Amino acid sequence: MSDLRKEKDSLGFVEVPSKAYYGAQTARAVENYPISGMRAHPHLIRALGMVKRAAAEANKELGVVDGKRADAIVQAAQEVIDGKWHGEFVVDVFQAGAGVSMHMNANEVIANRANEILGGKLGEYAQVHPNDHVNYGQSTNDVYPTAMRVATLLALDTLYPVLEQLAATFAEKARAFHHIMKSGRTHMQDAVPMRLGQEFAAYGLAIEKGRKFLVMASGTLRELGLGGSAVGTGINTHPDYRLKAIAHLARISGQKLVPAEDMRWAMQSNACMADVSSALRGIALEIIRISNDLRLLSSGPNTGFAEIFLPSLQPGSSIMPGKINPVIPELAAMVSFQVIGNDAAVAYAVQAGQLELNVMMPAMAFNVLQSINILSNMLRQFDQRCVRGITANEQRCQLYAQSTVSLATALNPYIGYAKAADIVKESVATGKSIIDIARAKNLLSEEEIAEILDPVRMTEPQYPLEAAKERDKPVTA
Repeated sequence: MSDLRKEKDSLGFVEVPSKAYYGAQTARAVENYPISGMRAHPHLIRALGMVKRAAAEANKELGVVDGKRADAIVQAAQEVIDGKWHGEFVVDVFQAGAGVSMHMNANEVIANRANEILGGKLGEYAQVHPNDHVNYGQSTNDVYPTAMRVATLLALDTLYPVLEQLAATFAEKARAFHHIMKSGRTHMQDAVPMRLGQEFAAYGLAIEKGRKFLVMASGTLRELGLGGSAVGTGINTHPDYRLKAIAHLARISGQKLVPAEDMRWAMQSNACMADVSSALRGIALEIIRISNDLRLLSSGPNTGFAEIFLPSLQPGSSIMPGKINPVIPELAAMVSFQVIGNDAAVAYAVQAGQLELNVMMPAMAFNVLQSINILSNMLRQFDQRCVRGITANEQRCQLYAQSTVSLATALNPYIGYAKAADIVKESVATGKSIIDIARAKNLLSEEEIAEILDPVRMTEPQYPLEAAKERDKPVTA
């Protein structure tokens, strides 16, 4: 038995592996695009299966595809959704424009499997044809953007809980560290005291706000142009097909999906992908910032800040014994760099549409889905293997809280900015503490010094003491 079979498409005969469920057009794509060795994301394959099942169900209801044939297509498409035939999707992620090759890969796999279900042989298409039946009333130009949007929604559903958990972990650390005083820093210089817990609470809020913005940015993914066919006019579709197909797709995918206000808009514009990619970039930027902070705060152990301890996960040097590196924050930054790069690729692709179609959709799908995937995996590790295990060096934090020259800021309402600045200069020049200098100058009573220069009091808004009220009472004639 030959390892190859011959199939014919509109260009002629093509040799296809005999046991392959894909066909001639997919085989041509494999030869034409040996670019990266990377294959379509599982969510995109599943989404294509969902679109094909929804279309078959709608076409069966409308009587344009007979029931027996449509049922076989539905069964085959469901098997694709379930992951049974993912190995048959062999087109490289970098391929011809619009995703025609990937779309035909889906049509051929489903057609071959449907024929097999009906008793036929692979590659014969006697009962179910990839174009005439699986693709009835459809075009790559409405199927691929629909599948891309649904795939992105499915992928985002795996990212949202990871973001929620990371925000919650930071909030938990904030509560645990609330009692720990430290020095704040601005411009990488000493600033006024704050609570370590306040620092971590802000990290958690940044993640939560990023998640909420991503949810909002993904809203227009739910507006689908399925039924637009070739140029958004609905040619070769039943008048009721569009609404029925999208209703079926919503049920199959478990996503809230609606027909686009204008099918031409849904085909011409992929701004929704740019919106999602931009929101992912925003999360990546915050992760870079936070991971850099954690690296700084844990720097040391003897010559850095050493305010926190990160979990020790692996030896950090091939030559320096005992060295432990902040490996997960380093990972977090590098993955985030990739997400930013992916966003640049998406931006270029989204602006590259001409007239009735943007053919750069494969690049959008690949980059957005990769960003979601690597962010989900990285943030899970960031949460579980880094943030959850952070502990505080309370002694070092307290030392910095008491040592920062910006303690003098609390003196402003009582002795004025200029006198407070003089105290700071003297402290820097002599090494004496702010408290000792304020005491030596007899500017305030011992009770006032103890209260005013208490770092804990500086971490929240406070009513001014009587000394400040006396200094700032209204001038009378």
